Amino acid sequence: MEMIKIEAALLIVIGILIFELIIFVHEGGHCIAAKLSGVKVNEFALGMGPKLFSFKKGETTYSFRILPIGGFCSMEGEDSESSDERAFINKPVWKRMIIVLAGAIMNILLGLIMTMIVLAPNEYFGSTQIAKFTENATTSQQLKVDDRFVSINGYKTYTTLDMSFALQTAKENDFDITVERNGEYKQLQHVKFPTVKKTNDKGEENEIIQIDFKIKAIDNNFGTLLQQTGLNTISTLKMVWSSLLGLVTGQFGLNEISGPVGMTSAVSQVTAKGLETGFKDGLLSLINVMTIITINLGIVNLLPLPALDGGRFVFLLIEAIRRKPIDQKYEGYIHAGGMVLLLLFMLAITIKDIIQFFL
Repeated sequence: MEMIKIEAALLIVIGILIFELIIFVHEGGHCIAAKLSGVKVNEFALGMGPKLFSFKKGETTYSFRILPIGGFCSMEGEDSESSDERAFINKPVWKRMIIVLAGAIMNILLGLIMTMIVLAPNEYFGSTQIAKFTENATTSQQLKVDDRFVSINGYKTYTTLDMSFALQTAKENDFDITVERNGEYKQLQHVKFPTVKKTNDKGEENEIIQIDFKIKAIDNNFGTLLQQTGLNTISTLKMVWSSLLGLVTGQFGLNEISGPVGMTSAVSQVTAKGLETGFKDGLLSLINVMTIITINLGIVNLLPLPALDGGRFVFLLIEAIRRKPIDQKYEGYIHAGGMVLLLLFMLAITIKDIIQFFL
């Protein structure tokens, strides 16, 4: 029991370090792109709030701050006018576009690396092709052995992650499935899966869909590892994007969104579950969740909303089209307003997470 507590504590520390790595990679993307573009970087900070310590190398101050919840890359002329020819504002618009997008792109690349780390120890990978059915399988009435899933309710299925997401987010147990059978696509309507009733931590009873077939295995070698890494990264990107669209369209409610508190709770639960079978599995479970978080951070930052990198990119795109920048004063007002709304939204989600945590 004492060893399990030590392992759990160690994983918490590792989780914090990985989260800081995600922030470091994001801000590092901005910093490297800025320096390569000839932009003066005044400060690169990891963490927020008062400085713990700092050092200066060249013209840039590198600082570590007390709160491990973010970071920033402060560039000359980023949010104000500057006469310095190396200021961000004075660089060609295409260079500024690259700098703005670099953080999100680095997060997605980090997700790719983390996906490979999680997949590498596996002896086999799961395919999307049926190997055999369990006894008295419900789906065998329409599905057949060797069927390869193409889509579930219109959601393209390239990996087992795609299949799981499509099945788990469905509102009812009634699926339209497209499979490849004998070289031809076949559409199957109203496919039903067996279900089992489970009670969650709040005492609520839910019906959980059960998979009543086995899928074919793919041997793990260098080629298939690269292939599955790419496909699973794309699947995670799709999953995050579909979740955001589901939020906008009302498919998912605000109760299904988590802030820092909710994410910490989710990471703890997943890690604890992995620890039941050993430290290695706990660590891989932790990295798997962090993979989703870093890709999520990358995609969210690309949204065309004020205060986010995507919002800044929109202003640069407008500048490129009209060949004239928007007045920085007005752009600053818009980003400041966007930041206030974003912080209020995060505050509301955090309060919701805290309430749910204690209920």
